[in-house]
Amino acid sequence: MSIWNRRKAIDTAAGDHAHALKKTLSWYHLIALGVGAIVGTGIYTLTGVGAGLAGPGVMLSFLIAGAVCACAALCYAELSTMIPASGSAYTYSYVAMGEPVAWFVGWSLILEYTLVCAAVAVGWSAHATGLFRMAGFPEFLLAGPHVVLDDGTRGLINLPAVIISFAVAGLLALGTKESATVNIVLVVVKIAALALFVVLCLPAFDAGHFTPFMPQGFAATAGADGVKVGVMAAASLIFFAFYGFDAVSTAAEETKNPKRDLTIGIVGSMLVCTLIYMLVAAVAIGASRAEVFSKSEAPLVFILETLNHPKMAQLVALAAVVALPTVILAFMYGQSRIFFVMARDGLLPPGLARVNPKTGTPVLMTLLTGALAAVLSGLLSLKDIAELANAGTLAAFIAVGLSVIILRRREPNRPRVFATPLWQVVAPGAILGCLYLFSSLPAKTQLYFLYAHLIGAAVYLLYGVRRSVLARAQAGRV
Repeated sequence: MSIWNRRKAIDTAAGDHAHALKKTLSWYHLIALGVGAIVGTGIYTLTGVGAGLAGPGVMLSFLIAGAVCACAALCYAELSTMIPASGSAYTYSYVAMGEPVAWFVGWSLILEYTLVCAAVAVGWSAHATGLFRMAGFPEFLLAGPHVVLDDGTRGLINLPAVIISFAVAGLLALGTKESATVNIVLVVVKIAALALFVVLCLPAFDAGHFTPFMPQGFAATAGADGVKVGVMAAASLIFFAFYGFDAVSTAAEETKNPKRDLTIGIVGSMLVCTLIYMLVAAVAIGASRAEVFSKSEAPLVFILETLNHPKMAQLVALAAVVALPTVILAFMYGQSRIFFVMARDGLLPPGLARVNPKTGTPVLMTLLTGALAAVLSGLLSLKDIAELANAGTLAAFIAVGLSVIILRRREPNRPRVFATPLWQVVAPGAILGCLYLFSSLPAKTQLYFLYAHLIGAAVYLLYGVRRSVLARAQAGRV
């Protein structure tokens, strides 16, 4: 039998009882997990970056990225309720398209989740460095080797990023429900800070700041320096600020009532976050011209300072330091579950799939994920880490759209607790939208994505193709 015919059955996708995860989550945990993943580094930083590429047209960039993600979210909602198993797009691809495609998608998810964890850890470190200096930490422990310090020497390691990576991994290892409860508290802090920003900036709103609306045009075109600009160029980067709802689907196996709660969690978190992003972006542009605040690495804090609210600006910055770990938590949670399911399927060493009987979590896999994020964030720059994150996510979203189409054709009569509305339009819309966004990414990012997956293909051919559970069953060894 060909490896292309190795597919999981929908009814057994969750795996055996000996390797089952503990059901502890409700719908409000899932919405908080999604909001915690989505509302983070993107809204605090990418509003400025996007405005620098598209001007006020960044509002349209948010709308386009949000629309593509909404299509993908509806596809995720259908698949996660029909296949309530951990693994997200990896598991759905395994059921719909077979093992080789599932490995490719799983590798993309590993790329996405690990890079996001590391990138946000570096971003958190940038906000928290002052606190570590006050505690007496030397400069060479506050920056990676790519940073040249004031005395001409280079940094050794970004220790704050390493610390926050291990701290979040430790919290996750304690238990899913416990970490989800902490996440809810931090999400409330984050949303309150954004609400404060909106309230303080509304009195300074000037509609004239929205003219001209698209100074760089709509399509992604290379400027004089070779950097792509325009509404679509901004959308391909702002896309980073939207994904995160897919982390909710990785919690399927740990959800008390997945048929109801997963739909609420995925669709609910996307709706909440899209409204938040559009409101914050509109208020930011109304309060300050895009070409002004786009030059700041902390645009929301910068805008408050220019409006003579220095104390409130510090409060918003502090909220970012306190709440950004929710993004690391959500993605590290998703990453550890992707690793867990791939190990349970035999594509990675099976020992990694062991669940701690006390906490009901894959402790070893969680700590390994934390260590990987700590190494990347401690030694590499934010730019180096984040370049590939969007590409990996777009590949996963394309796979989810394809899975919906394939399963609709192959098993049209299977009960669907949540059915994607107008799936003939929504699923292809997610695929085509993601392809367009991928084409708008920098050429270097696309090339690195290819290299990363050539490495992934080698790993699969050297290990997974012979050692997976389905491969062993096919050979009569199980």
